[in-house]
Amino acid sequence: MPMTEQSDLYCLPESTSAALLFDAPWRRFGVVGDSLSAGIGDPTPGYANRGWADRVADVLRRLGPDARYLNIAEYGVTTAETVSGQLDRMLEFGPDLLHLPCGPNDILRRDPDFDRIEKAMRHMYEVAAGARALLTTFTLGRAFVVPAFPDWHRRIRDMNEITRDVAADYDAVVVDMWNHPFNDRDNLVSADRIHFSTSGQAVMATEVVRRLSHELASRSG
Repeated sequence: MPMTEQSDLYCLPESTSAALLFDAPWRRFGVVGDSLSAGIGDPTPGYANRGWADRVADVLRRLGPDARYLNIAEYGVTTAETVSGQLDRMLEFGPDLLHLPCGPNDILRRDPDFDRIEKAMRHMYEVAAGARALLTTFTLGRAFVVPAFPDWHRRIRDMNEITRDVAADYDAVVVDMWNHPFNDRDNLVSADRIHFSTSGQAVMATEVVRRLSHELASRSG
């Protein structure tokens, strides 16, 4: 029998997710970055056709009817382009929970300069810190593959290390997808072999909720 969102062990129902975040203070959820931030992906039978960020926003709306959500992520943008083209608008929105990209388009170059990439990412976090919001980000999953680059997995590992290091300096929540078991699923990625399908989006939303729940528990402990 094909797996569905209801039978997926890595997915939580929206009501359960809301229960995990019942005392969450966040009422203005913002997302900037690229197509991975936006939650673009092909439909998967048995799963709602919604991206991870829209799903998290739905959970937050369950917690308070005054919750607001703004996602201005754009296909193909780099970290530097996120800063120049999106962050001013996002700061005007005034998020108290803000998701930042993890650099997938920065490493889509013939010879990526990782020192420059790290500098751009640190600048992004510095600007985003002006929102005084809890910052979140992902690491890239190992199922995210661009065959044109034979060193692709090394690039992802290097990018993920930059993401983890910079996020730690800004007390950001990191949702680590690099070695999550769902990377082994046949239906995880879309036809383009880059973006997670909606089955992956559902799992990512659950992982975000779990990490935010852990953050709440650590604050109150």
